[in-house]
Amino acid sequence: MGKDVIIACDFAGRDQTIRFLEQFGNERPFVKIGMELFYAAGPDIVRELKARGHKVFLDLKCHDIPNTVGKTMKVLSTLGADIVNLHAAGTRAMMEAAMEGVTRPDGSRPLVIAVTQLTSTSEERMRSELLIDAGMQETVLHYAENARDAGLDGVVCSPLEAEAIHKRCGDMFLTVTPGIRFADGDVGDQVRIMTPDKARANSDYIVVGRPITAADDPVAAWRRCVREFVD
Repeated sequence: MGKDVIIACDFAGRDQTIRFLEQFGNERPFVKIGMELFYAAGPDIVRELKARGHKVFLDLKCHDIPNTVGKTMKVLSTLGADIVNLHAAGTRAMMEAAMEGVTRPDGSRPLVIAVTQLTSTSEERMRSELLIDAGMQETVLHYAENARDAGLDGVVCSPLEAEAIHKRCGDMFLTVTPGIRFADGDVGDQVRIMTPDKARANSDYIVVGRPITAADDPVAAWRRCVREFVD
């Protein structure tokens, strides 16, 4: 898969999601299913969107003991998602168990990426609330290295850290970056953000939610993202 824009379908249920996607006609954008939608609609929403022709990033951020995450990934692997993720803070042992669980008997599997630090987390809060004394970039880079060493395909990170991650972990190590806002748009609750055109230099995928889903014309907003990031 090459560069792409992933729409964060952070909706409360299946019907709202389908109504939103029907606006795109015959086009099938890459979509993200997060916790809200997955918990509301269940695993069938992944199967349905795949059957409709969408690529799916299943964003559940698994984080538990290695045995639990390994078994969970084995279940999630049956749904057909193209990308799944977990929290890098769960340690290399947890990520290794995830890779073992997600790999199907025939050797195939979805891409697996790890969340480093959420784009809503500032360095100040990381230090004062999480008691992580290292700086934001060094923490993210260390988490990325752990993910690479555990055999993962990439990380979720701020677009501000994507260049440094590629330099540390290699060009083939994927960077999936939320925190994308148009230059003339609202920042919302994101702290570490970037515009699509600036993110294209170092991000492999961008995840865009409200700038598309809350736009007056979501299809036009998505096309603008694609134009600025991919074309």
